[in-house]
Amino acid sequence: MPKTLLTVKDLSIGFKTDGNFRDVVEGISFSLQENEILGIVGESGSGKSVSSLALLGLLPKGISRISKGEVLFEDRDLTGLPEKDFKLIRGSEISMIFQEPMSSLNPSLSCGFQVMEILLQHTSLSRKQAKEETIALFDKVKLPEPERIFESYPHQISGGQKQRVMIAMAIACKPKILIADEPTTALDVTVQKEIIALLKSLQQETGMSIIFISHDLNLVSEIADRVLVMYKGSIVEQGEAEKVFKEPQHNYTQALLSSKPPLDKRLKKLPVIQDFMDGHFSEEIISAEDRKKHHKELYDQPPLLEVIDVEKEYITKAGLFSKKTSFKAVNGISFKLYEGETLGLVGESGCGKSTLGNAILQLDKATAGSILYRGRDISGLKKEEIRKLRKEIQVIFQDPYSSLNPRIPIGKAISEPMKVHGLYENDRSRKEKTIEILEAVGLQADHYNRYPHEFSGGQRQRIGIARTIGLQPKLIICDESVSALDISVQAQVLNLLNELKENFGFTYIFISHDLSVVKFMSDQLLVMNEGKIEELGDADHIYDQPSRAYTKKLIDAIPKGMKK
Repeated sequence: MPKTLLTVKDLSIGFKTDGNFRDVVEGISFSLQENEILGIVGESGSGKSVSSLALLGLLPKGISRISKGEVLFEDRDLTGLPEKDFKLIRGSEISMIFQEPMSSLNPSLSCGFQVMEILLQHTSLSRKQAKEETIALFDKVKLPEPERIFESYPHQISGGQKQRVMIAMAIACKPKILIADEPTTALDVTVQKEIIALLKSLQQETGMSIIFISHDLNLVSEIADRVLVMYKGSIVEQGEAEKVFKEPQHNYTQALLSSKPPLDKRLKKLPVIQDFMDGHFSEEIISAEDRKKHHKELYDQPPLLEVIDVEKEYITKAGLFSKKTSFKAVNGISFKLYEGETLGLVGESGCGKSTLGNAILQLDKATAGSILYRGRDISGLKKEEIRKLRKEIQVIFQDPYSSLNPRIPIGKAISEPMKVHGLYENDRSRKEKTIEILEAVGLQADHYNRYPHEFSGGQRQRIGIARTIGLQPKLIICDESVSALDISVQAQVLNLLNELKENFGFTYIFISHDLSVVKFMSDQLLVMNEGKIEELGDADHIYDQPSRAYTKKLIDAIPKGMKK
């Protein structure tokens, strides 16, 4: 019988609101065995991350408290532990990997120094030994050229490499428990698959226990032995991963499994959490015949956008006397886009998909080739002409929060571009139109005077969409616009984008690294790799019969959960 390492009994956690504490986690109980991977699944606000912070005594002081319950680590209650005792446990006994490595790593210190620091603090190793151990750890987490990464700063390495540095830091002192809080959410599906495989192999090699936190049940089922599902601060289901995945008992668990776009059929609309909680969900499937008919109408018209042999070259110079080197981020790309179509643009980070989007938007001009919009080459337009074009071609960004001014109410943020482009008669009519658009994207009229920080991530993405459609554009580039969202919120936003396309006649270029999402949205699919086109054609056909090894690798990396 495996030994129980951690026992959480009837734990409630409260946060201060208007001077009073209100519980956001209510009476949760679970255990973690030795040499086990426990998956905790739930959306933002379900209480999963707050619960894990409580295990390490990292709840924010003054505004939060453990209302009741126990957290027993090797039969020692951690809930009332003094900070000096917690410092001895953190990193050495219980360690944590956070979701965003860039904000967890110090940008002014080398990666090697940051891991060495942990070893010097918690062990009796000398500086020389700590450096050797750090390089060995970098090798263990499969970082290329460990000596180079040791000297590198966080901004000099990729997102996947930064996450590996964080894993090296977390396992440096050989902890008994590793808490991985959404460690793969912002990563490419291929890098995500590598990180999952790495955590699994480290766990098998060291025998440590892992608490793996995510909003993606398919992903968790690929790594976890047992799973617990959290909803609104409570555990609604827990059990063996295979059983929970194949025979989910709670409506919410069923909803989490169904909110991800299916790979074997094309739904007209993705189910969302509320559909399952209300118990009235029915699947409407788009048949191959309907799709064929729709495509005939699309492709019988002249193209809205034509990209011909487009290149984007960057010149780099390392030092004052060094030779210039060139790098082609986009290399000879050609395709046509038709009015009312959604073109999916997929590939790993660094493949050139966002650079291509910026070239179409005239934010970063192409160095060669032509971009024709309504038959006119837009690559040589003057500033004033580009300003007029901005109304026609718009973008929805990945992170709406950083693209919204925190000091401007969202109503003004949406109506201001209308004013700049001379839309509608006066401020009053612009306000009326803004409220109409807010309601069209699932927000309310009384949100008009609220500020960005008052909204959730999914709501902020809706605000970003509202601001974009306020200008009545013809072509919208969606650049990773759902990749940071919870699965069910992602489903809501994807449904909304399709609904708006239907109602307003939009044309989309949908950029993402997630092929399941792109397949659901797209008519045609363009697969990019190292600046070039790997594959271009019907989205369903490419998914069913990929002709290139790279496309197959992207498809294989999609978390599909346990085979039924």
